[in-house]
Amino acid sequence: MSPVIGILGGMGPLATVDFVTKIIHQTPAARDQDHLPLLVHSVPQIPDRSASLIDNQPSPLGALLRGVRTLVNAGVGCIAMPCNTAHHWHEALAEVSPVPVLHIARCCSQTLVRQGVTSAGLLATSGTLKSGFYPRELGAWGIHLNVPDPELQQRVMAAIYMVKAGKVTAGARQLEHCVHVMLQAGSERIILGCTEIPFALAEIGSGYSEYCVDATHELAAACVQWYGLQRNNARYSGASVCP
Repeated sequence: MSPVIGILGGMGPLATVDFVTKIIHQTPAARDQDHLPLLVHSVPQIPDRSASLIDNQPSPLGALLRGVRTLVNAGVGCIAMPCNTAHHWHEALAEVSPVPVLHIARCCSQTLVRQGVTSAGLLATSGTLKSGFYPRELGAWGIHLNVPDPELQQRVMAAIYMVKAGKVTAGARQLEHCVHVMLQAGSERIILGCTEIPFALAEIGSGYSEYCVDATHELAAACVQWYGLQRNNARYSGASVCP
């Protein structure tokens, strides 16, 4: 199998760059040649995922499938998708892909299990909440998931779109408040389940990082692990790298 990792990105562009940076930072490398080979497909014109799920707007599935085909035809050995909401269509993509498509929520689940967490909160888009793949994945590991009430979720969405529009600091301050509210409500950890959220919180140096699980970071870690298995000619283990 090819050791090249395909990144199905552009959802959004900043989140894709942040994801690549997290892969680089987690790679044990002493020189350029030690880093992971990546092919990045960053096409921001993919239809809005949340709008599709919440408001019955055009589906992104066709564009996602084209992205998968582009990466597969280019010779990648696995695919990572640094967009949480797009994982609503993960099963459809995995069915047509001849290479593994890593799953961001499974990566988070395995991390929470290692930390001994039994109750987590989720900050994500309304589309991700409606899709329900996070509670399904966490529930399979015995982890209870808390989600924001409607008023708080409105603040989460407003903040996410601020970040997408380049108003990173303003969006981050709102997101930090949302993390605080979820922790006060009793969640042991907060899953940052939208790729803009950890990026924004990092930009302001938020003090809540020790209480959060960055979904993008966990997916990046799975990419590093997958590459290590390939480089060592080990047999690919789906359970260990969150397919």
